[in-house]
Amino acid sequence: MKDDQEVAGLGTRLREHRMAGRLTLEGAAARVGLSPAYLSRLETGRRQPSLPVLLGLARAYGTSVSGLLGEQSGEPDPVVRGGAIEPGQAGGWGYRRAGAPGRAMQALRVQVPPSVQDAVVRVHPGEEWLYVLRGRLRLTLGESIHHLDEGDSAHFDSLTPHCIAADTPDGVELLFLHTLLQSPGGDLCLGDAPRI
Repeated sequence: MKDDQEVAGLGTRLREHRMAGRLTLEGAAARVGLSPAYLSRLETGRRQPSLPVLLGLARAYGTSVSGLLGEQSGEPDPVVRGGAIEPGQAGGWGYRRAGAPGRAMQALRVQVPPSVQDAVVRVHPGEEWLYVLRGRLRLTLGESIHHLDEGDSAHFDSLTPHCIAADTPDGVELLFLHTLLQSPGGDLCLGDAPRI
């Protein structure tokens, strides 16, 4: 029997978010530390999730708890104003948001200093697209090394092991887009360098 305080449509929204992320019950449950059977009961409305479970599902699906609960929020401002990129704490890389938050695709302006993070190889679900604004980029995709100059771009499946490094003394500045597919291995880095 369903709980009297059931949130209308929650199970359907949970299933829609899982399907939009192309996740199986097993895959989604593993990301959040649930059993597939329990997640199935949540999606069919036979169980109501606790707040920690809702938070975990929202993170796994790249949304907010209010989005899972069906609360209507205003559309984010589609305009993002430019500005300087401040050096970041993530290995010296600098980031500036170039798109609205909370979307399935994230857009960033990225400043990669020279000789930083050369040993970090990333592997994660999703796609990436980058465009070189200034400088020269060395992009390693699997066993192939590509040199991209200003105006060049690349689009690739991010399950391909990849490494991004500046190939000019002043570093490189990029426009960077990636799909927000999150998983426990979503930020997997191979190598000894610190993660970003």
